[in-house]
Amino acid sequence: MESTFRIAESDAVVDLNTASEADAARTLSLCLDVPRWVREVLSDRPFTDVQALRHAIHRAAAPLTAEEVHRALAVHPRIGERPDGDDASARHASTEQSGVDISDASVEQRLRAGNVAYERRFGQVFLIRAAGRDAHAVLDALHSRLGNDPETEAAVVEHELREIAEIRATGSLGNA
Repeated sequence: MESTFRIAESDAVVDLNTASEADAARTLSLCLDVPRWVREVLSDRPFTDVQALRHAIHRAAAPLTAEEVHRALAVHPRIGERPDGDDASARHASTEQSGVDISDASVEQRLRAGNVAYERRFGQVFLIRAAGRDAHAVLDALHSRLGNDPETEAAVVEHELREIAEIRATGSLGNA
C-alpha cells in the first residue's frame, strides 16, 4: 500500500509542476478553495518532491482568515452525507468519506444529531479529515470537539482543512 501512495505522491508533484498555471490552480482549488492559498502554493513551483509540496501547502495555509475558512467550508458536505453532484469536489468528498459507514441507522442518527449540535454551537459545518477514519472515530471527534471553545475549534478546523488539502494535493494520507 505504501508504494502505491508513493507513486501517487510522485505523480501529483509531476502533474502540478508540468500543468499550466490555470490547470494547476484548478487542481489546487479543489484541494482548498482559497484563492490566496492557491496563488501562494503555485508560487513555490516547481516542487522538488512531495515534501516540498507538503511544506508549501502548510505554509500557505497557516493561518487562514475567518473569511477563507468560511469559503473553504462552503464546498464541504456534512460528514455522513453524500455530496450532491458528480463534479471533482463531490468525488473528493465521497472518496474521503467512504470509510464512514452510515448503513447502521444508529450511526447515521448520531452523526445527524451531532452535525446539528455542532452547527448550532459553531455556526458552520463540522469538518474533519474523514479519509482514514471510520464512523466511530468521526463520532468520537465530533463529540469531543463540541466541548471546544470557539477559538480552539477555529484552530482545529484550520488544521483539518490543511490535512484535507494535503491529502487531495498529494494523493495520499501522508502524515495525516
